[in-house]
Amino acid sequence: MSAELIPYITEARPDTGLTNGKIGIWCFLASEVMLFGAFFASYIVLRTSAAEWPHGSSILNVPMATLNTVVLITSSVTMVMAWASLMRNDMGKYRLFLGTTVALGFCFCIIKYFEYSAKFEHNLLPHTHNFIALYFIMTGLHAAHVIGGMITNAYFLVAAPSYLEHDRDLLINRVENSGLFWHFVDLVWIFLFPILYLL
Repeated sequence: MSAELIPYITEARPDTGLTNGKIGIWCFLASEVMLFGAFFASYIVLRTSAAEWPHGSSILNVPMATLNTVVLITSSVTMVMAWASLMRNDMGKYRLFLGTTVALGFCFCIIKYFEYSAKFEHNLLPHTHNFIALYFIMTGLHAAHVIGGMITNAYFLVAAPSYLEHDRDLLINRVENSGLFWHFVDLVWIFLFPILYLL
């Protein structure tokens, strides 16, 4: 079914003031909050009930995690710049900023790969301790979301010319929704970083 036959794709609904896509992404992000919230709650329960709990900085690589924090925060800025460039119909800057966002996501994954490799070399595996198990589960789930966001943004980078031929507003709305997901992923890391690495 073509986009023209589906209501409220590029124009806001009169009852909510939002497009259907914007409502959909907010509902999806609400479910993501519950998903990650369950793991954060598990972390709190396990940590408060444990007789001993390792300090994250004694096991994990804080400098690498700090670098990854800078990478993700920067990628949020480039994501906003990509959307703003698209709004101004500056396709050169749109491609530059969205491509940079994808590249920064790739950098995050590469850094995480080296961090995981160091844990495997030191035999720090999920069965070692509840802290290590939560570390791998929570950061692994987060990394999977980063990869999902990279794939989505890469699609909007490649498919932009096709969208522009038919419906520029549709591309703008979808890039904005992709940006909301990307910002959520970055926000989750802002919570993961201090809880796992610093406390």
